[in-house]
Amino acid sequence: MALKGLDIFKLSPKKNCKECGSPTCMAFSMKVAQGAVDISACPYFSEEAKAQLSEATAPPMKTVKVGTGSEEFSLGGETVLERHEKTFVSKTRYAAFVCNCMDAATIDAKLSQIPAVEYERISEKMYVEMIYVNYAADGQSDYVELVKKAAALGRTMVLGCTDVEVAKAALAVCKDSKPVLNGATPDNYEAMNQVAKEAGVVLGVSGANMNEIYDTVKALEAAGNKDLVIDTTGATIKETFANTVQLRRAAIKDGDRSCGYPSIVNLRKLAKGDMHLQSALAAVFTIKYGSIVVMEEVTYAEALPLFGLRQNIFTDPQKPMRVEPGIYPINGGDENSICLTTVDFALTYFLVSGELERSGVPCNLIISDAGGLSVLTAWAAGKLSSGTIEKFWKEQDIESKIKSRKLVIPGKVAVLKGEIEAKLPGWEIIIAPTEASQLVKFLKDM
Repeated sequence: MALKGLDIFKLSPKKNCKECGSPTCMAFSMKVAQGAVDISACPYFSEEAKAQLSEATAPPMKTVKVGTGSEEFSLGGETVLERHEKTFVSKTRYAAFVCNCMDAATIDAKLSQIPAVEYERISEKMYVEMIYVNYAADGQSDYVELVKKAAALGRTMVLGCTDVEVAKAALAVCKDSKPVLNGATPDNYEAMNQVAKEAGVVLGVSGANMNEIYDTVKALEAAGNKDLVIDTTGATIKETFANTVQLRRAAIKDGDRSCGYPSIVNLRKLAKGDMHLQSALAAVFTIKYGSIVVMEEVTYAEALPLFGLRQNIFTDPQKPMRVEPGIYPINGGDENSICLTTVDFALTYFLVSGELERSGVPCNLIISDAGGLSVLTAWAAGKLSSGTIEKFWKEQDIESKIKSRKLVIPGKVAVLKGEIEAKLPGWEIIIAPTEASQLVKFLKDM
């Protein structure tokens, strides 16, 4: 049950809090209950009270950290079922699948494909973050050697291994990179728990159904291990979807913290080699609660729409996505190419840049800081005006970087033409069409 502000106030030191500059204890307690501030922000709460409250005020889903350094990721920590209620916290991570059941050539081909998927979209690096290294008892390749090969790529790994001794050997060569050991079952959880604890890694739990998984999680919690993830992959797509959704609902709606762990969804078991089905399921489980989605392979063509979807889902709906202000050369544009300007709202940028690329005309797209607003909204709010354009031109020293003196402005703010001409003497201001789709013909005609 979630604590209310009054519950927290009863444990407070009852000080005025003027000494530390914080709000009064009641106001502070209300903010803690709403999740706006952390209980540790008040130095006057006793350690006993902090310990008592920290568990109760934590998110219904536990935040689990895997990997190290730049490859450290947070999983879980969610507080809502739907993004529009507040926001999602920890984005879905995609893992490419390799197995010691594959021959050496196939393994090498799959591992070499992983670094090929890498690009940047709206200041976010997109790449395959994880590798799922599966163990098959009748495998053709040595599992430990496969783990070493996968580790050499520097990605966070998930070790899919239910054999205790093999898991020990694998962790001996990779435990410092903090992989996930997805190996606990109702039959081996005690031994596997000991292996995971000794290596200091997160333990994955699986079972024939959710009842088995739940009982295993409860037993692991009783043994003192709460660094867990749950493999919700069932025998069918329907069962897997039901498992994953029910787990999240039980944690957030029913407050059952034994269900409040990140999930692993193994699409290789579900798609069975159908790449189109895999893509569709990856999108489904990105939206519906997959923390780690395991895929047969992640190709560049598949990654583009999938990572774009993830970026849309795992951004704060109250904060528009923005591109970095600056000069973006398109179609080999250089200092002599015509310039166009628009706002930093991501959707506007992608619409405009896409049409500019389609035109084939070398040009420079100059993105100014408009607070992430669309063209008309930015103009109405005063964030897109002759003054803001003049300021941006000076800050970026545009005139020393660009020799062309032709500037195309959005057609929907044609009213700014005269003002911009006054602010930027020597520049020819041209009014673009009102729709991005008309830019191709417009530029070719110019």
